[in-house]
This record gives sequence, C-alpha cells and structure tokens, in this order.
Amino acid sequence: MLSRVSTGGLLLASLLLAACSDEPAATSTPAYDEARARLVIDHYADMALAAYSDALSEARELREHIDTLLAQPSEETLAAARQAWRDARVPYMQTEVFRFGNSVVDEWEGQVNAWPLDEGLIDYVADDYQAVMGNPGARANIIASQSLKIGEQQMDLSELTPELLASLNELGGSEANVATGYHAIEFLLWGQDLNGTGPDAGERPATDFATGDSATGGHNARRRQYLEVVTDLLIADLEAMVAEWQPEQDNYRAELAAGSVEDGLRKMLFGMGSLSLGELAGERMKVALAAHSPEDEHDCFSDNTHFSHFYNGKGIENVYLGEYQRVNGETLSGPSLSELVAASEPQLDQALKTDLDASEAALQTLVDSATKGVHFDQLIAPGNAEGAATVNHAIDALVVQTASIEKAALVLGIQALNPDTANHSF
Repeated sequence: MLSRVSTGGLLLASLLLAACSDEPAATSTPAYDEARARLVIDHYADMALAAYSDALSEARELREHIDTLLAQPSEETLAAARQAWRDARVPYMQTEVFRFGNSVVDEWEGQVNAWPLDEGLIDYVADDYQAVMGNPGARANIIASQSLKIGEQQMDLSELTPELLASLNELGGSEANVATGYHAIEFLLWGQDLNGTGPDAGERPATDFATGDSATGGHNARRRQYLEVVTDLLIADLEAMVAEWQPEQDNYRAELAAGSVEDGLRKMLFGMGSLSLGELAGERMKVALAAHSPEDEHDCFSDNTHFSHFYNGKGIENVYLGEYQRVNGETLSGPSLSELVAASEPQLDQALKTDLDASEAALQTLVDSATKGVHFDQLIAPGNAEGAATVNHAIDALVVQTASIEKAALVLGIQALNPDTANHSF
C-alpha cells in the first residue's frame, strides 16, 4: 500500500473518520419523498444517456479526423486528429461517475479506458523502454508482427480485426497489456512520451502514417489499419453503452428503474464517492505522485491528464446537482440528489456543494498549471515540492468531498456507503 505523501494526511484521515462517525442514525422511514426520488434516479439515467451519446458523437468526429490524417498525412492533419481525441475525452471523462455501482459499465469500461499500458505491445518503442516486469507481451509489437507466441499459445495476428484486438487485452494475464480504447488510440497518435517528468508530450511524426517514400516507423500499412480498427471498436463500444441507457427498452436502464429507490440512490452516491476517493484521488493522482511516475499518469502520451482529472471531477458534481452541459452547449437539468438532501438537511447540502466547488477549484489549478506550461507529469517530478503541493491539494479536497458524500448518504437513509478506496489510505 502506498504511503501518504502529504503532510496533511493524518489531519485528513481524522477529518474523514469524524465525518463518517458523527452522523445521526438512519431511520426506517425514508428521509425523502419516494416519488421525487424516483424522478431523481430517472434523471440520472437521462444524464448517463446524454453523456454517453456525446462521447459517441465525439468519437465519430475523431474517426473523421483520422480518415483525413490517413488520406493526407501531414503535421496539420495529425494535429487535428490529436485535438479531436482531446475533445472526445471531455464528455467521456464525465461518464466515469456512472462506472462505480453500475456493473454493466464497470465490466465494459476495461475495453474502453484501461491504463496504464505497455505500449510495446502495440508498436515500436525506444530501445531503453522500461516495460512492466514479467509482462510477456511487452515487446510483442502487434503492428510489426504476423504472429505471437505466449507460452504454448500461438496467435495469428495477420488480420487486424476488432475481435483480435479485444482478445489481446490482458494478454498473458497482465493488466498492462491494453490493445484497445482511448489510450491505445492516444499512443498511436502521439507515440511514446520520452520526456519523463520534463516538458512536452509524445512526438510521433505524421510520416509514421505515410505510404510513400517519406514513410517512417515501418509497417505503416499495419499502423494505419490498426488505428482505423481500434477507433471503430471504440465507436461500437460506445454505441453499445448508449443502448443500455435508452428509455423504454429491455436494457440496464430498465433494470435500474425496476430496482428499489434506496438501491438507485446508493448507486449514485457510491459512484460519486468511489470516483472521488479510490479512483481519482488514489489511482490517478496519489499513485503517480508517490512513485514520481509519468507512466502512471492517466493521459501519459498526450499530456492531457489535467483535463481528464478535471472532467472526472465535473462528472461527480453533475450527478449531485442533476446538471450536465452537453457538447453542443445545452444544459440538461432535472431532479437532483441535492434537492433530496436539502429537503432534510439544507446545511449539509450547502456544505457538500461547497466541497464540490473546492475540489473543482483544486482540479482547475492543475489545468491552469498546464496552461502555463507545467503539466501533470512535471508536477509529480522528484524534488518538485510546489508541484507535489498542488497535486496533494487536489487529493485532499477530494478526500474532504468524499466525507460529505458519505454524510449525504446517511441523511438519505443509506448507511455504510463504503466508497471504493482502491486499497489506498488517506
């Protein structure tokens, strides 16, 4: 288990324990109007549908830019494809709050957003590339290979299909083997980030996608095909998730609606708390900071991590407030958890909204730093005390926020919310 790197860790642990223990006991009578709570759960499903639909539309836009890149490989078309990838991350990162508590999302997510990855599985890497120890696929280089032997298993790689790429995830039992999803596409567009904890992202040249005499990288036809296939698979996966949230269908949304109000509210609050604490504060920030490891930052090839963290936080806020701003600028709003909590404990509702504002401001600091040229991988560099303080401030704000989420759960009659800590202590 990673040790706490913030000097405020003990204080925050005490705060979290106090927040979870000094609450009124839940009664057998729900502390909310059940009909109103049903509307809150239904609107939660509406927000999921809207966010996944936006992620799908942006992924389709990304595919169009990739088509242009492959038709006319240049630094300009590559830059446009990279920007389309960044744009596609904005709605998707706001969907991750639906992952925790909703098994249909959690079981699906690995093919879409798994990380960190041993990029040597997919394409060429630098000679001094440090792979995950013991990973049998770390130097497989699918793009350069027609076959692959793992133990006694001989795999035919000659035809790159969605089914083949999906089958290579967690190859040989290693979670570092990721062949699909946003981060595989990210690696193909940027290449390795060889700058460590220094400035700048990956610098793959557009000529890696060229087909003529200017081609670099080798096996360009395979690289081009891989990029097309993996992007099409992402679109298909997002289409499948959009279908799960459509109203009046035999799908996961119908299952959620048929469940109890308490179960629906628990899923909402558990998703908020688990993304806030174990995933964002823990896996995505604390791990990278404690190890000073750019390999453990979320969008490590593109140096887009600051935005991924920010929009994760925005997703948590969306669920509590019942608001989601769509990519077309329209705001979807409706019955919210905030209203349910405020009906019983208006001071707690205000306190949680204050905590959400504080965590958003702390995550905005990461964005502001990147805008000034100091990205997340530089903030976590060894010896960067100011950078560590910036990241720890965001972690601390998320810990405090999670305590308030647990308080809100108690007010709504949900005891022992137990948001996922991902085995981290805070």
